[in-house]
Amino acid sequence: MTENAIRRNVEDIRRRIGAAAARAGRRADDVRLMAVTKTVDDQRIIAAIAAGVDIVGENYVQEAKRKIELMGRPREWHFIGHLQTNKAKYAVKLFDMIHSVDRTDVALELNRRAAKEERLIKILIEVNISGEATKRGIDATGAPGLTKEVSRLEHLSIQGLMTMAPWFDDPEAARPCFASLRSLRDRIADAGIPGVTMRELSMGMSGDFEIAVEEGATIVRVGRSLFGERPASSISHQP
Repeated sequence: MTENAIRRNVEDIRRRIGAAAARAGRRADDVRLMAVTKTVDDQRIIAAIAAGVDIVGENYVQEAKRKIELMGRPREWHFIGHLQTNKAKYAVKLFDMIHSVDRTDVALELNRRAAKEERLIKILIEVNISGEATKRGIDATGAPGLTKEVSRLEHLSIQGLMTMAPWFDDPEAARPCFASLRSLRDRIADAGIPGVTMRELSMGMSGDFEIAVEEGATIVRVGRSLFGERPASSISHQP
């Protein structure tokens, strides 16, 4: 895919975000566009950065390290994959936000490593809002308790919630998941947990980001609609 094609895709996605935001009485600039770069070659990522995506989202710590060394930091880099505790020491150095905190042990290790780096790390609590066995994240009933636990860690700053909806042929079918995450976010915010800022909802991918925006997404994670189809062997559900 050419640089011009990627630029056109960014423009089209932003237009669709703007239209979805307008339908919900929101501002388009309340929603940030993340380029999901798993399996995407360097030149296409560089083109997406040049086209003005807001965030680069990476699934693997070591791959992000290589890309950041090559491309620098003209945009924020967010970690969106499953984080193993032994990668926490690298994650706190590399990323502006970590979307996938769903366990106390991961939070504790991130906090310990962030303390050594003298950094305050922005994180999202990952919620398995659909209850699917194949999805990662804490269940909705456990999310408030985990949020309260993690809020006590002085080197982590909870910014909101993240989820991945099930794959549906009809994007409208994902709406209840996004509405449920927004409702959960609002309940946690109303609890007034010290140090917790529930401003972010990371939800919505290529097939359903417009519905997610209508339901309150502040970050949409887009790969396929931006970069084109990936190899069939790479993933079964493409962002």
